[in-house]
Amino acid sequence: MPAPQWESFAGVVLLVLAMLVLLARASQSALSGPPDGEDEQQSGERERHDDLWSGERVESGRSVTETEATAGDAADDREASNGGSRIPDAGQARPVDGSPEHDPDVAVPPGRRRPDESARDDAMTTGALLVNVAISQGLFGAMIVAAAWLAGVPAGALGVEAVTLPVLGVGVALGVALFGANELGQRIADASGVDYAEGLREQLTPESLRGWAVLLLVVLPIIAGFEELLFRGALIGALSVGFGVSPWLLAVGSTVAFALGHGAQGPGGVLVTGILGGVLAAAFVLTGSLFAVVVAHYLVNALEFVVHARD
Repeated sequence: MPAPQWESFAGVVLLVLAMLVLLARASQSALSGPPDGEDEQQSGERERHDDLWSGERVESGRSVTETEATAGDAADDREASNGGSRIPDAGQARPVDGSPEHDPDVAVPPGRRRPDESARDDAMTTGALLVNVAISQGLFGAMIVAAAWLAGVPAGALGVEAVTLPVLGVGVALGVALFGANELGQRIADASGVDYAEGLREQLTPESLRGWAVLLLVVLPIIAGFEELLFRGALIGALSVGFGVSPWLLAVGSTVAFALGHGAQGPGGVLVTGILGGVLAAAFVLTGSLFAVVVAHYLVNALEFVVHARD
């Protein structure tokens, strides 16, 4: 049996890690608000549209009251010229339930959406994010598995072993404990004024039963399986066996990379995630079981989604 090609496997692992960090930075940029240097003209245009829709805009030295008065005088003139029969202006708002945004015949100003459109867009965004996360992380995980198979890396080096009840119990107990620590860490970060961004979790939180099934049974298992395979199985287990490096030293480097890979959660999220990653790394070194840390990772994520869905 040929010797494992550790260098080739390590190269693929580092490539996947680099792509994951770049993806995390892209997600962080997408979730952040408008840039601080937003063009003043663009800002003014957005405010003008919003204020015109609310009917409370003062523009070009003329108040809304004057504008409405002018429009009213013109309407009176048209009424008189048509024998007292008032003809509504084209595009004139016909509000339903006191709100023009519910009238399908009213043209919606730029930058404004009707409530039903917003709900549809939000639902599509959540679904698209779930699919994107499942596909991207699934592909990354498949790359590592394929690289391990082609390089002849033994499964034991990755921590893959037979699943037993004691190992499952360790994973469940660790996951519940880490979830409690994660909640405490978030509260400490909030109390300290450290930004802990929750935008990604909120966008991924579904509103339908089918969405929850996809999240809990497909997306979160893929996330836990891939991240533990990369950060614990490959970066700690395989590299320590293949290159004779202390697993504890590799655990430190893996933890730093794990924290940076969660940059979309803000500085507080990076700090808290780094601590949790350190505990998972230590658990992997002590147990040598990839399955135990996968179960723990999954429970932390699943409990966080379920608990905060009621916020």
